[in-house]
Amino acid sequence: MKTSTTMIVAAAVLALAACNKKSPQDNAAANIEANSENAAENVTAAGENEASNIMNTAENKASAVKNEASNEAAAIKNAGENKAEAVKNSTDNKTK
Repeated sequence: MKTSTTMIVAAAVLALAACNKKSPQDNAAANIEANSENAAENVTAAGENEASNIMNTAENKASAVKNEASNEAAAIKNAGENKAEAVKNSTDNKTK
């Protein structure tokens, strides 16, 4: 019984080993496929990073333009208020 059990186990191991064997061509093909997938993932990641950088730069430039316009608008408003105040003061001085 021990001999037959040993023979069955040995046959199973041999069958399993035979199923798992890959030819050198299969291994090379698998490596080529894995390398291609990695290269594609790297290109995709690089493209996404570049797009993100472009978006961030554009947002920063847009914010700078908004801030500059806001500052210019505030300066124009202040200048108008100052001129109006000067006219008002000029009129007040003439009527007194």
